[in-house]
Amino acid sequence: MARKIAAGNWKMNGTRAALAEVEALVNAHPAPRVGVILCPPATLICAMKAIAGPIAVGGQDCHAEPSGAHTGDISAQQLCDAGASYVILGHSERRADHAETDPQVEAKAQAAWAAGLQAVICIGETETERDAGTTLAVIGEQLSASVPEGATGANTIIAYEPVWAIGTGRTPTLAQIAEVHDFLRAELAERFGADQATEFSLLYGGSVKPSNAAEIFQVANVDGALVGGASLKAADFGPIIAALESI
Repeated sequence: MARKIAAGNWKMNGTRAALAEVEALVNAHPAPRVGVILCPPATLICAMKAIAGPIAVGGQDCHAEPSGAHTGDISAQQLCDAGASYVILGHSERRADHAETDPQVEAKAQAAWAAGLQAVICIGETETERDAGTTLAVIGEQLSASVPEGATGANTIIAYEPVWAIGTGRTPTLAQIAEVHDFLRAELAERFGADQATEFSLLYGGSVKPSNAAEIFQVANVDGALVGGASLKAADFGPIIAALESI
């Protein structure tokens, strides 16, 4: 069965002073019963790893090449060397701000695997695509083209993030979340086989907060969350972890 996971994406937030929040989170959850991952800016990975205890640390992106003349980029090997064991790939902000394509995300996932990292591959539709009724078509294409052959529940996590809900305070209905997550599980079963499909952790990401986490985690085929702003504070992320533990 898929592992339950609460993952936090700090995005471009946090300095060393923010590590006090990690210490508070570890103190509140010294032995979490679900997987907990924090993905800070690359500048904090090493320092966070040193104090994170049972919390895994991840990066927010990596280059597809292991090294080379790529100023400002970071390789999967470098993330691993800094202490990361996961990396977020294909986040909607990377796709929008840096014009990342599905084939580029696929190549990055392969690089992540080669370095020993588990890839958290993000997919999701924009408001225009949702309103046009093309959500499942868009997500199906992203899933097919972003997730490489050889993906398993051991090396890949899928995160559904409705772009129109990220940071807006808007949250899809539980029925909308269920529709997409059921679709993802079915697509994975068709491609990788029914048994293998049950091993993939499917995370929901889109304005997850303490007030709505419990009801979202009750939705079938939702194995956890990829949390943005609420992961920056132990007082917010801790209750989300607790809600997942209670399922």
